[in-house]
Amino acid sequence: MTGWAAPRASRPVEADVAVPGSKSATARALVLSGLAAGDSVIAGALAARDTSLMIDGLRRLGAVIDDRDPDAVRVTGIDALPDSAEIDCGLAGTVMRFLPPVAALGAGTVSFTGDPAASARPMAGLLAALGGLGADVSGSALPFSVKGPVTGGTVTLDSSASSQFVSGLLLAGARMPEGVVITHAGDPIPSAPHIAMTVAALRARGVAVVAGNDTWRVAPGVIQPVDTIIEPDLTTAAVFLAAALVAGGTVRVPGWPGRTTQPGGVVPQVLARMGGMASWSADGLTIRGTGDVHPIDIDLHDTSELTPVVAALAALADGESVIRGVAHIAGHETDRLAALTSQITALGGYCRRTSDGLVIRPGALRGGVFATFADHRMAHAGALIGLRVDGVELDDVGCTSKTMPAFPKVWQALVR
Repeated sequence: MTGWAAPRASRPVEADVAVPGSKSATARALVLSGLAAGDSVIAGALAARDTSLMIDGLRRLGAVIDDRDPDAVRVTGIDALPDSAEIDCGLAGTVMRFLPPVAALGAGTVSFTGDPAASARPMAGLLAALGGLGADVSGSALPFSVKGPVTGGTVTLDSSASSQFVSGLLLAGARMPEGVVITHAGDPIPSAPHIAMTVAALRARGVAVVAGNDTWRVAPGVIQPVDTIIEPDLTTAAVFLAAALVAGGTVRVPGWPGRTTQPGGVVPQVLARMGGMASWSADGLTIRGTGDVHPIDIDLHDTSELTPVVAALAALADGESVIRGVAHIAGHETDRLAALTSQITALGGYCRRTSDGLVIRPGALRGGVFATFADHRMAHAGALIGLRVDGVELDDVGCTSKTMPAFPKVWQALVR
């Protein structure tokens, strides 16, 4: 789908929006189920492109997966890894970073390919770590290949480009005969709560994990099969909840957890700082807004996936906003700092890139094409700006299929 006209809100929004399952939690549940000694059922799994790529990759590595019912994905763990395989990572960071350590458990050669833009995503730290554990690795970015088997041991890596480097090694660590001890050496790890999510998922399956500040120890052992219920994706929910601030009105997301390991759990607090009013009930989270958006000065280092939505809100705010701590998102699906700067500026706004983030000031925004760069979070930002600005057109709303194929339909319903 291309050339999508972002709908303008002519009245306050009033909507309940059921968002799909967490991409991050779904990826971890699939990998651990694929490595488990038995059968697992995953309820509420995200049904989107990233999930399909992960399922296909795990199948190619020997897992048996029945995903005909997305409310009950059945996974039988890998019995034996293949002699060879080729895995398409698309643009999915979880696939390109979680499956190479799994592939390295076997003696076969596994080749990894992806979308053209995927070759720019950081991989060198993880691949060097696999080499340090004894894998034969060809390449430092997509495309690359991995050949094991690794036995485990101690490895030091720089995970400052992505927390997924550590999570990928943790997920496979229990299946290494010696387990694994991982030490991070470098700048602070971005999105560190995602590592805590990985540790919690491992412990729920009986894996012994010791987590320190920059060191993690995984004991070798059996990964137990477990039936898992996936929470709604709280980061994807952010754009819908933010609509209440831009257009005024009320948006409720059912099933919002009381406690969560998702970094997106901070969404209510962030939106409250920007003018929203948050309330919780047994029915979910509700955000109310007046149409007035306040500026914010915020460090999103641990929750950087929220940057595009916060930047879009900042472009519509009534003062200067500063987003800090997100230099690493230059290596996400696209260079999000460059993309947000260019697209907000193209619509007449003021957005300046800094060494680790953005400075955004209100301006007289106008319609025009908002380029998404095949990035679902950029599409969310453009749609949000379009609620208030006539004539905003996303060049490719189809990229939202990465995490929510129904996004265009649900967004239209929200506005109308």
